[in-house]
Amino acid sequence: MKKRGTPTAGDGEKERASSSGDQSIASAKYKSGASSAPATPTKRIARSTGGNGNNNGNGSNTNTNTNGNNGNGNKRKEEIAQTFVIVNERPVDDISLDFFYKPHTITLLAVSVLAVMYTAFVRNEANLDDNLWAGLLCIVFFFLIVSVIAFPNGPFTRPHPAVWRILFGCSVLYLLMLQFLMFQNYSTIRNIFYWIDPKLKNFHIDMEKEYGVNCSDISWERVKGHLDVFAWGHFLGWAFKAILIRHMGILWAISVMWEITEITFAHLLPNFIECWWDAIILDVIICNGLGIWVGLKICKILEMREYKWASIKDISTTTGKIKRAMLQFTPESWTAIRWLDPKSTAMRFAAVIQLVIFWQVTELNTFFLKHIFEMPPSHFIVIGRLVFIGLFVAPSVRQYYVYVTDTRCKRVGTQCWVYGAIMVSEAILCIKNGKELFERTQAINIVIWLTVQVLISVSFVYVAVLWQQRQLKKVSTTPTKRQGDSAVNSPSKGNLSPPKVKKIK
Repeated sequence: MKKRGTPTAGDGEKERASSSGDQSIASAKYKSGASSAPATPTKRIARSTGGNGNNNGNGSNTNTNTNGNNGNGNKRKEEIAQTFVIVNERPVDDISLDFFYKPHTITLLAVSVLAVMYTAFVRNEANLDDNLWAGLLCIVFFFLIVSVIAFPNGPFTRPHPAVWRILFGCSVLYLLMLQFLMFQNYSTIRNIFYWIDPKLKNFHIDMEKEYGVNCSDISWERVKGHLDVFAWGHFLGWAFKAILIRHMGILWAISVMWEITEITFAHLLPNFIECWWDAIILDVIICNGLGIWVGLKICKILEMREYKWASIKDISTTTGKIKRAMLQFTPESWTAIRWLDPKSTAMRFAAVIQLVIFWQVTELNTFFLKHIFEMPPSHFIVIGRLVFIGLFVAPSVRQYYVYVTDTRCKRVGTQCWVYGAIMVSEAILCIKNGKELFERTQAINIVIWLTVQVLISVSFVYVAVLWQQRQLKKVSTTPTKRQGDSAVNSPSKGNLSPPKVKKIK
């Protein structure tokens, strides 16, 4: 994979680095991208550099030790700061068209103000609902413009940092909307949804409908009837989850635990009731299993791909320029993910378990929201929320991964923080407005569910750690040829670990 460097802390840093210690600090400042954020945490030991000048006396050694410790401490602080910058607001390494990456704040301000002025003066103001919609859309419009100017883009830069800044702005707006709805009663929230879509007045959840009946009647026609558009959505959803998480053990833990979650909450959500063959064969094995396999296969292909990007200005043919423009919507690079290390600490172990449980809460929010506020699964609000959560969870998972696995990252990224606030706010909104529903909750089911969640999470994560330890032991005991040992066992330039470590999945 091609390594790139991007200046991040001023152009004069390299000129001021005259000593060897200063040169190491300056080089750390100019290190960015995947090379500066390894998948495996690295622990550094501050070594004294005073031993190089023993012929200057004890006083000189003490001063040299102090300077060396200060240099190492400054270098450590710079690495910590640089790691957070990369995961929270990653700079663009290669710029093909300067126009799209230069600031145009004055032009943007002028165009925005003129557009709003024109719309405000020429539109018809006779209808109250249209006036409210126009005012709300104008607020969203200007908030997203401020997002492009001021918000961080996160760990991704493709297709353009502005896209991820707008997505981050949408997440902040959604979080603020959830805070507003938490202080409204149920009827007010329902009226707000009726105002957005009056057709919701005619839709009500049929609590009398029976699910999971006649499970002994297994026929091809009945199985084929379950393979509808929702089954395809189920498959594509798990493929997308596999691309985000990229760990088979964690994915299967989430898959199995979700089926247990459906059984636990079936007395509250009737559509969770399924026949055994529907839950085990269609859901777990076919939809979940194939989705996980396809997603991990895509990740494997992207890991083996060589990323060398040519500038669109250097391409002469029209077809080549169009192809390069389309490739702008693909990842700039692809880093191998290692959630679990054979020497993982207890905190990292607990963080992975926490990820699995949080994923269950996010899935539950989807079903409880549409059930409590009575929306059909195909409603544009339900579909829009799923698409938004799917897009926003991508940078959030990446930031959480770096926070968990890289010891240089001391705080979680902003997108991940906002996503956590959204998840908790949705759960609070469901509990507050679903009192009648949760009054029927069987406490023993919830206790068993929480216990099983923890046990299965710990079991899957522990087995994954044991498997990686076994793989590491197998690789370390494999005999190698003497000829070319130095070339095989020494890390290549820019790599953080020897090539043999890369064989561990």
